[in-house]
Amino acid sequence: MYNWIVWFHIISLVSWFAALFYMPRLFVYHAENADNEGFVKVVKIMEMKIYKYIGLPAMWATVLSGSYLAYEIGFSGNGWLHVKIFFVVILMAYFFSLGYFREKFLKDECNKSGKFFRAYNEVPTILLLIIVAMVIIKPF
Repeated sequence: MYNWIVWFHIISLVSWFAALFYMPRLFVYHAENADNEGFVKVVKIMEMKIYKYIGLPAMWATVLSGSYLAYEIGFSGNGWLHVKIFFVVILMAYFFSLGYFREKFLKDECNKSGKFFRAYNEVPTILLLIIVAMVIIKPF
C-alpha cells in the first residue's frame, strides 16, 4: 500500500507543479496583453480552469498523500522531513497567492507587470529544489 501512496503522491506533485509553473506564465501574457479584450477573455478562463480544476485538487492530493507518508515514516529523528514540510507550507502559500492574483486579474485590478510575474515564476522552482533535496539527500 505504501508504494501506491508514494506513486499517487508523485503523480499529484507533478500535476500541482504543472499549475504552479503555468499560472504565472499566463499572468505574464495577461499583464502584457491587458488591452487585447478577446485574448484577456480567453486567458481568464484558462487561469480559472488551471487553478480550480488542476491546481487545487492536485495540491490537496499532494498534501493528503504526503501527510500519510509522513505519518508512516514518523517525525522523530527525521529533521529533513520537518524542513520539507516547512517549505511545502510556503509552497501552499505561494499557490494561494496565485489565486489572489487570479482574482485581481478577473476584476481587472492587477497592476503587476509581466516582468514581476516572470520573476515570481521562479519561486516554485527554488522551493522544488529544496523539497526534493530534503527527500533524496536527507541531510539531517
